[in-house]
Amino acid sequence: MLPAVAAALTVLLAGCTVGPDYKGAPTTTNAISFKRAPDGVVATAPGVAAWWVALNDPQLTALIEAGIDNSPDLRAAQARVREARAGLTQQQRNELPKVGASAAYLRMREPDLSSLSGGSSGSSGRGPVALYLAGFDASWELDLFGGTRRAVEAASAEADASEADLADTHVQLAAEIGSAYVGLRDQQQRIAIVRKSAELEEHVLSLTEQRRERGVSSQVDVERVRTQVENTRNALIPLDAQIAESLDELALLTGREPGALDDMLKQPAPLPALPQTVAVGDPADLLRRRPDVRAAERRLASQSAQIGEREADWFPKVTLFGSLSFSAADPGHLVRKDNLTWLGVPYLQWNAFDFGRTKAKVDQARASFDEAQAKYESTVLGALRDADVALSRYGHERENVVSLRTVEGSATRAATLTEQRYRAGTATALDWIDAERTRYTAEQNRVQSDAQLIKDYVALQKSLGLGWEGTASTQ
Repeated sequence: MLPAVAAALTVLLAGCTVGPDYKGAPTTTNAISFKRAPDGVVATAPGVAAWWVALNDPQLTALIEAGIDNSPDLRAAQARVREARAGLTQQQRNELPKVGASAAYLRMREPDLSSLSGGSSGSSGRGPVALYLAGFDASWELDLFGGTRRAVEAASAEADASEADLADTHVQLAAEIGSAYVGLRDQQQRIAIVRKSAELEEHVLSLTEQRRERGVSSQVDVERVRTQVENTRNALIPLDAQIAESLDELALLTGREPGALDDMLKQPAPLPALPQTVAVGDPADLLRRRPDVRAAERRLASQSAQIGEREADWFPKVTLFGSLSFSAADPGHLVRKDNLTWLGVPYLQWNAFDFGRTKAKVDQARASFDEAQAKYESTVLGALRDADVALSRYGHERENVVSLRTVEGSATRAATLTEQRYRAGTATALDWIDAERTRYTAEQNRVQSDAQLIKDYVALQKSLGLGWEGTASTQ
């Protein structure tokens, strides 16, 4: 009869779940388009999350894939996902009965009571008595007011948030590797330009020394040119240091020891080629795609469920307890009907007077929900800001590249004309060196701007939340 009543109560109250029902994240913006999107940016959704494929650089692709396979940060994020999933499983199991088994063997000797009644001394009483015990017990807390269901709901949302965090780690890692790789290629190209400049200046120094020997130039001209040569050589030192730092940074990001990538990347290579157009979608796509926004929304859902979990503590808790055990002096007679003892009882527990402890926990949960909601709104606004800033920087840097290419063309023509004048004797060596230094500086600035444009492209992909779909794994 008691099990039937308990089952009826469970069915009757299964839908009684206290606390607020989560209805989704609040709407934080009515934006319908990105206001700072430059030409060449289309409103269609990105075709692939692996944005590096569009750059068509096999070494960059290999580095990002190596980072995804080997990064300790990624493995830590994967472990947190497994931990959250295990926590969800634990909460789900709390909805089921708990069953245990026990067994014991007792051996005792009764005391000598004859001495207490004046009997003869030296009596040893009864011999040792053995007792064998074996049994099973089970308990089941009826989730009448949904406290356990709310705990499962909260744990499920936390597991989803951990998976979103893992995806965000993919996004961050891919962007960091991409930016570091572009920086390395930029430094290698610029150091090659400086070396060419140094070689040219050494050639001019040799010509100037020859002209001094012929009495056409003075020693002052020679020293000035030599000073320019040394200054250019000194410019190689910091660039060498930057290349070493970039190589070590890429090794770290791909989960390898410093110096492990030196042989693979020491040869200079061109910068990756940008695609003609960039697909960004719209703000709604962005908010659905960005892992950090999804993580913030899932944590908001978890905090909402925790309010109900705490509110359930205001109501009684009913636990069904049952026990089945056998006891006998002889193990061969243990499992007999006459040696069976059973117990079944409902257990009611209600902290009706807890002096405000439950209320304090509920207030704490509500405050945590308000905090999570504010964090979600901040994350959304930050995501929109990141995308708008990235689009603006990308557009302005493209304009800067066009301008610097024009400057480089003018500087190249000026250097050519000055060289012709020097060889004709109408310009000094310093005039030629100045013109060549201007040309090399313009070339360096253009290369640096090209690299910055690609970095801005990478930053744009990061702001769009790309770099994780199809790659996230918890192993």
